[in-house]
Amino acid sequence: MKTQEYYLDYFKVHLSSFLNAMETEPKFLYEPVRYALSAGGKRIRPVLCLMSAEMFGASADKAIDAALGLEIFHNFTLLHDDIMDKSDMRRGRPTVHKKWTENIAILSGDLMSLVACKCAAKTAVNREKVLETFLQTAIEICEGQQYDMDFETETDVSVDEYMKMINLKTAVLLAGSLKVGALIAGASESDCENIYQYGRYAGLAFQLQDDLLDTYGNAAVFGKPIGGDIAENKKTFLLINTINLASGSTKKELLEWISKENFDRDEKYNSVKAIYDTLNIKDLTIKKIEECYSIADSYLQKVSLPDSEKAVLRNYMDSMRSRSY
Repeated sequence: MKTQEYYLDYFKVHLSSFLNAMETEPKFLYEPVRYALSAGGKRIRPVLCLMSAEMFGASADKAIDAALGLEIFHNFTLLHDDIMDKSDMRRGRPTVHKKWTENIAILSGDLMSLVACKCAAKTAVNREKVLETFLQTAIEICEGQQYDMDFETETDVSVDEYMKMINLKTAVLLAGSLKVGALIAGASESDCENIYQYGRYAGLAFQLQDDLLDTYGNAAVFGKPIGGDIAENKKTFLLINTINLASGSTKKELLEWISKENFDRDEKYNSVKAIYDTLNIKDLTIKKIEECYSIADSYLQKVSLPDSEKAVLRNYMDSMRSRSY
Protein backbone atom coordinates (compact mmCIF):
# COMPACT_ATOMS: atom_id res chain seq x y z
CA MET A 1 0.00 0.00 0.00
CA LYS A 2 1.33 3.45 -0.94
CA THR A 3 1.90 5.90 1.91
CA GLN A 4 1.21 9.60 2.29
CA GLU A 5 4.98 10.14 2.06
CA TYR A 6 4.93 8.47 -1.36
CA TYR A 7 2.32 10.90 -2.68
CA LEU A 8 4.09 13.90 -1.19
CA ASP A 9 7.43 12.88 -2.68
CA TYR A 10 5.79 12.10 -6.02
CA PHE A 11 4.25 15.56 -6.10
CA LYS A 12 7.45 17.32 -5.04
CA VAL A 13 9.37 15.71 -7.91
CA HIS A 14 6.79 16.89 -10.44
CA LEU A 15 6.56 20.36 -8.90
CA SER A 16 10.35 20.69 -9.11
CA SER A 17 10.27 19.70 -12.79
CA PHE A 18 7.44 22.17 -13.39
CA LEU A 19 9.39 25.03 -11.76
CA ASN A 20 12.56 24.17 -13.67
CA ALA A 21 10.66 24.34 -16.95
CA MET A 22 8.94 27.62 -16.12
CA GLU A 23 9.74 30.80 -18.04
CA THR A 24 12.37 33.08 -16.52
CA GLU A 25 11.56 36.38 -18.23
CA PRO A 26 10.25 38.87 -17.29
CA LYS A 27 12.31 38.18 -14.18
CA PHE A 28 10.07 40.04 -11.75
CA LEU A 29 6.99 38.22 -13.00
CA TYR A 30 8.28 34.65 -12.81
CA GLU A 31 10.82 34.83 -9.98
CA PRO A 32 8.17 35.62 -7.32
CA VAL A 33 6.06 32.71 -8.58
CA ARG A 34 9.01 30.36 -8.22
CA TYR A 35 9.72 31.82 -4.78
CA ALA A 36 6.13 31.33 -3.60
CA LEU A 37 5.85 27.77 -4.89
CA SER A 38 9.23 26.68 -3.51
CA ALA A 39 8.54 27.92 0.02
CA GLY A 40 7.43 24.50 1.19
CA GLY A 41 4.08 24.01 2.85
CA LYS A 42 2.08 20.91 3.60
CA ARG A 43 1.01 20.31 -0.06
CA ILE A 44 -2.28 18.93 1.27
CA ARG A 45 -4.44 19.77 -1.76
CA PRO A 46 -2.34 18.04 -4.42
CA VAL A 47 -1.74 15.04 -2.15
CA LEU A 48 -5.50 14.70 -1.62
CA CYS A 49 -6.10 14.89 -5.37
CA LEU A 50 -3.52 12.18 -6.10
CA MET A 51 -4.73 9.96 -3.27
CA SER A 52 -8.34 10.28 -4.39
CA ALA A 53 -7.51 9.48 -8.00
CA GLU A 54 -5.62 6.32 -7.08
CA MET A 55 -8.17 5.34 -4.43
CA PHE A 56 -10.83 5.25 -7.17
CA GLY A 57 -8.62 3.35 -9.60
CA ALA A 58 -6.65 5.86 -11.69
CA SER A 59 -2.86 6.20 -11.69
CA ALA A 60 -1.33 9.32 -10.14
CA ASP A 61 0.14 10.43 -13.47
CA LYS A 62 -3.41 10.97 -14.77
CA ALA A 63 -4.04 13.47 -11.97
CA ILE A 64 -0.68 15.22 -11.67
CA ASP A 65 -1.59 18.19 -13.90
CA ALA A 66 -4.73 18.86 -11.88
CA ALA A 67 -2.76 18.42 -8.64
CA LEU A 68 -0.25 21.02 -9.81
CA GLY A 69 -3.10 23.36 -10.70
CA LEU A 70 -4.67 22.99 -7.26
CA GLU A 71 -1.41 23.70 -5.45
CA ILE A 72 -0.58 26.68 -7.66
CA PHE A 73 -4.04 28.13 -7.15
CA HIS A 74 -3.81 27.61 -3.38
CA ASN A 75 -0.50 29.47 -3.28
CA PHE A 76 -1.95 32.24 -5.43
CA THR A 77 -4.67 32.78 -2.81
CA LEU A 78 -2.04 32.90 -0.07
CA LEU A 79 0.02 35.43 -2.01
CA HIS A 80 -2.96 37.78 -2.42
CA ASP A 81 -4.17 37.12 1.15
CA ASP A 82 -0.79 38.25 2.45
CA ILE A 83 -1.16 41.54 0.56
CA MET A 84 -4.68 42.11 1.92
CA ASP A 85 -3.66 41.14 5.46
CA LYS A 86 -0.38 43.11 5.25
CA SER A 87 1.46 39.99 6.42
CA ASP A 88 5.25 40.17 6.64
CA MET A 89 6.04 36.47 6.93
CA ARG A 90 4.82 33.25 5.28
CA ARG A 91 6.31 29.83 6.09
CA GLY A 92 9.21 31.45 7.90
CA ARG A 93 10.19 33.70 4.97
CA PRO A 94 9.30 37.26 3.90
CA THR A 95 6.04 37.37 1.94
CA VAL A 96 6.25 38.11 -1.77
CA HIS A 97 5.02 41.70 -1.44
CA LYS A 98 7.61 42.38 1.28
CA LYS A 99 10.47 40.81 -0.66
CA TRP A 100 9.50 42.68 -3.85
CA THR A 101 6.57 45.13 -4.07
CA GLU A 102 2.79 44.94 -3.84
CA ASN A 103 2.43 45.57 -7.58
CA ILE A 104 4.83 42.74 -8.41
CA ALA A 105 3.00 40.43 -5.99
CA ILE A 106 -0.41 41.26 -7.49
CA LEU A 107 0.71 40.57 -11.05
CA SER A 108 2.62 37.40 -10.14
CA GLY A 109 -0.46 36.22 -8.25
CA ASP A 110 -2.63 36.89 -11.30
CA LEU A 111 -0.21 34.81 -13.37
CA MET A 112 -0.39 31.97 -10.86
CA SER A 113 -4.19 31.86 -11.09
CA LEU A 114 -4.00 31.57 -14.88
CA VAL A 115 -1.23 28.97 -14.83
CA ALA A 116 -3.30 26.96 -12.34
CA CYS A 117 -6.27 26.93 -14.73
CA LYS A 118 -3.98 25.97 -17.60
CA CYS A 119 -2.70 22.99 -15.60
CA ALA A 120 -6.21 21.83 -14.73
CA ALA A 121 -7.21 22.09 -18.39
CA LYS A 122 -4.55 19.51 -19.33
CA THR A 123 -6.62 16.80 -17.64
CA ALA A 124 -7.44 14.12 -20.20
CA VAL A 125 -10.33 12.34 -18.44
CA ASN A 126 -13.56 14.16 -17.54
CA ARG A 127 -11.90 17.46 -18.45
CA GLU A 128 -15.16 19.44 -18.54
CA LYS A 129 -16.28 18.28 -15.08
CA VAL A 130 -12.79 18.75 -13.65
CA LEU A 131 -12.66 22.33 -14.95
CA GLU A 132 -16.19 23.03 -13.75
CA THR A 133 -15.26 21.83 -10.24
CA PHE A 134 -11.95 23.71 -10.31
CA LEU A 135 -13.48 27.01 -11.44
CA GLN A 136 -16.51 26.80 -9.14
CA THR A 137 -14.13 26.16 -6.26
CA ALA A 138 -12.08 29.21 -7.29
CA ILE A 139 -15.21 31.39 -7.36
CA GLU A 140 -16.25 30.20 -3.91
CA ILE A 141 -12.80 30.91 -2.48
CA CYS A 142 -13.12 34.52 -3.70
CA GLU A 143 -16.54 34.72 -2.03
CA GLY A 144 -15.03 33.43 1.19
CA GLN A 145 -12.21 35.96 1.07
CA GLN A 146 -14.71 38.78 0.63
CA TYR A 147 -16.73 37.61 3.63
CA ASP A 148 -13.49 37.48 5.61
CA MET A 149 -12.72 41.08 4.67
CA ASP A 150 -16.30 42.13 5.44
CA PHE A 151 -15.93 40.70 8.94
CA GLU A 152 -13.04 43.09 9.61
CA THR A 153 -15.49 46.02 9.84
CA GLU A 154 -18.52 44.16 11.20
CA THR A 155 -18.98 44.13 14.97
CA ASP A 156 -21.60 41.38 15.18
CA VAL A 157 -20.45 38.23 13.37
CA SER A 158 -22.22 35.00 14.32
CA VAL A 159 -20.63 31.56 14.61
CA ASP A 160 -22.81 30.38 11.70
CA GLU A 161 -21.60 33.26 9.52
CA TYR A 162 -18.03 32.43 10.42
CA MET A 163 -18.48 28.75 9.58
CA LYS A 164 -19.97 29.77 6.21
CA MET A 165 -16.93 31.96 5.53
CA ILE A 166 -14.32 29.28 6.31
CA ASN A 167 -16.33 26.74 4.31
CA LEU A 168 -15.86 28.95 1.26
CA LYS A 169 -12.38 30.28 1.95
CA THR A 170 -10.72 27.04 3.07
CA ALA A 171 -12.89 23.92 3.09
CA VAL A 172 -14.10 23.91 -0.52
CA LEU A 173 -10.53 23.67 -1.86
CA LEU A 174 -9.82 20.51 0.13
CA ALA A 175 -13.21 19.17 -0.94
CA GLY A 176 -12.62 20.14 -4.56
CA SER A 177 -9.18 18.51 -4.56
CA LEU A 178 -10.68 15.17 -3.54
CA LYS A 179 -13.53 15.50 -6.02
CA VAL A 180 -11.19 16.35 -8.91
CA GLY A 181 -9.17 13.21 -8.19
CA ALA A 182 -12.37 11.15 -8.09
CA LEU A 183 -13.60 12.65 -11.37
CA ILE A 184 -10.30 11.86 -13.09
CA ALA A 185 -10.73 8.25 -11.96
CA GLY A 186 -14.31 8.13 -13.29
CA ALA A 187 -15.88 7.60 -9.87
CA SER A 188 -19.68 7.50 -9.59
CA GLU A 189 -21.65 10.68 -8.95
CA SER A 190 -22.51 9.57 -5.41
CA ASP A 191 -18.89 8.73 -4.59
CA CYS A 192 -17.77 12.10 -5.97
CA GLU A 193 -20.33 13.83 -3.74
CA ASN A 194 -19.43 11.82 -0.64
CA ILE A 195 -15.70 12.35 -1.06
CA TYR A 196 -16.39 16.06 -1.61
CA GLN A 197 -18.38 16.31 1.62
CA TYR A 198 -15.67 14.37 3.42
CA GLY A 199 -13.13 16.96 2.32
CA ARG A 200 -15.45 19.85 3.14
CA TYR A 201 -15.97 18.88 6.78
CA ALA A 202 -12.32 17.93 7.19
CA GLY A 203 -11.50 21.36 5.74
CA LEU A 204 -13.70 23.09 8.31
CA ALA A 205 -11.85 21.21 11.05
CA PHE A 206 -8.55 22.13 9.41
CA GLN A 207 -9.30 25.87 9.50
CA LEU A 208 -10.53 25.70 13.08
CA GLN A 209 -7.21 24.05 13.95
CA ASP A 210 -5.41 26.96 12.28
CA ASP A 211 -7.44 29.35 14.45
CA LEU A 212 -6.46 27.38 17.52
CA LEU A 213 -2.79 27.17 16.57
CA ASP A 214 -2.59 30.91 15.94
CA THR A 215 -3.30 31.42 19.64
CA TYR A 216 -2.06 28.21 21.26
CA GLY A 217 0.61 26.99 18.84
CA ASN A 218 4.41 27.22 18.77
CA ALA A 219 5.67 29.99 16.49
CA ALA A 220 8.80 28.05 15.51
CA VAL A 221 6.67 25.11 14.36
CA PHE A 222 3.70 27.11 13.04
CA GLY A 223 5.91 29.07 10.60
CA LYS A 224 4.64 32.54 11.52
CA PRO A 225 4.31 34.62 14.70
CA ILE A 226 1.68 33.43 17.17
CA GLY A 227 -1.09 35.82 18.17
CA GLY A 228 -1.63 37.54 14.84
CA ASP A 229 -5.38 36.92 14.94
CA ILE A 230 -5.64 38.49 18.40
CA ALA A 231 -3.49 41.48 17.40
CA GLU A 232 -5.66 42.12 14.33
CA ASN A 233 -9.03 41.48 16.08
CA LYS A 234 -9.64 38.80 13.46
CA LYS A 235 -13.13 37.34 13.77
CA THR A 236 -12.14 33.75 14.45
CA PHE A 237 -14.17 30.97 16.04
CA LEU A 238 -12.29 31.73 19.27
CA LEU A 239 -12.96 35.46 19.36
CA ILE A 240 -16.59 35.22 18.26
CA ASN A 241 -17.38 32.69 20.99
CA THR A 242 -15.48 34.75 23.56
CA ILE A 243 -17.54 37.85 22.72
CA ASN A 244 -20.72 35.78 23.04
CA LEU A 245 -19.75 34.14 26.34
CA ALA A 246 -17.98 36.95 28.18
CA SER A 247 -19.87 39.16 30.61
CA GLY A 248 -19.29 41.86 33.20
CA SER A 249 -15.74 43.07 33.75
CA THR A 250 -14.35 40.28 31.54
CA LYS A 251 -16.35 41.47 28.54
CA LYS A 252 -15.46 45.09 29.33
CA GLU A 253 -11.75 44.20 29.30
CA LEU A 254 -12.10 42.24 26.05
CA LEU A 255 -13.92 45.07 24.27
CA GLU A 256 -11.31 47.56 25.49
CA TRP A 257 -8.54 45.45 23.94
CA ILE A 258 -10.51 45.15 20.69
CA SER A 259 -11.02 48.93 20.49
CA LYS A 260 -7.41 49.90 21.24
CA GLU A 261 -5.51 51.25 18.26
CA ASN A 262 -2.17 51.53 20.04
CA PHE A 263 -1.03 48.60 22.16
CA ASP A 264 1.86 46.34 23.04
CA ARG A 265 1.34 43.22 20.93
CA ASP A 266 2.58 40.76 23.56
CA GLU A 267 0.51 42.39 26.30
CA LYS A 268 -2.64 42.23 24.19
CA TYR A 269 -1.99 38.62 23.23
CA ASN A 270 -1.40 37.51 26.80
CA SER A 271 -4.41 39.42 28.13
CA VAL A 272 -6.89 38.19 25.51
CA LYS A 273 -5.54 34.64 25.72
CA ALA A 274 -6.09 34.77 29.48
CA ILE A 275 -9.74 35.64 28.80
CA TYR A 276 -9.95 32.70 26.39
CA ASP A 277 -8.55 30.46 29.12
CA THR A 278 -11.06 31.72 31.68
CA LEU A 279 -13.95 30.86 29.35
CA ASN A 280 -12.50 27.48 28.23
CA ILE A 281 -12.45 28.64 24.61
CA LYS A 282 -9.68 26.19 23.72
CA ASP A 283 -11.80 23.21 24.81
CA LEU A 284 -14.84 24.62 23.01
CA THR A 285 -12.83 24.92 19.78
CA ILE A 286 -11.39 21.40 20.11
CA LYS A 287 -14.94 20.07 20.58
CA LYS A 288 -16.05 21.79 17.34
CA ILE A 289 -13.02 20.42 15.50
CA GLU A 290 -13.85 16.88 16.60
CA GLU A 291 -17.47 17.37 15.60
CA CYS A 292 -16.43 18.37 12.07
CA TYR A 293 -14.04 15.42 11.79
CA SER A 294 -16.80 13.07 12.96
CA ILE A 295 -19.17 14.31 10.24
CA ALA A 296 -16.34 14.00 7.70
CA ASP A 297 -15.78 10.37 8.73
CA SER A 298 -19.49 9.61 8.21
CA TYR A 299 -19.18 10.69 4.57
CA LEU A 300 -16.02 8.65 4.02
CA GLN A 301 -17.86 5.61 5.29
CA LYS A 302 -20.47 6.14 2.54
CA VAL A 303 -17.86 5.92 -0.22
CA SER A 304 -18.44 2.60 -1.99
CA LEU A 305 -14.95 1.20 -1.54
CA PRO A 306 -13.56 -1.33 0.97
CA ASP A 307 -12.07 0.22 4.09
CA SER A 308 -8.67 -1.07 3.02
CA GLU A 309 -8.85 1.16 -0.08
CA LYS A 310 -9.59 4.21 2.07
CA ALA A 311 -6.83 3.55 4.60
CA VAL A 312 -4.14 5.80 3.10
CA LEU A 313 -6.52 8.76 2.90
CA ARG A 314 -7.91 8.14 6.39
CA ASN A 315 -4.43 7.83 7.88
CA TYR A 316 -3.33 11.02 6.15
CA MET A 317 -6.27 13.01 7.44
CA ASP A 318 -5.85 11.52 10.91
CA SER A 319 -2.30 12.86 10.92
CA MET A 320 -3.74 16.32 10.21
CA ARG A 321 -5.81 16.10 13.40
CA SER A 322 -2.72 16.00 15.59
CA ARG A 323 -0.66 18.56 13.66
CA SER A 324 1.05 21.47 15.39
CA TYR A 325 1.75 23.52 12.24
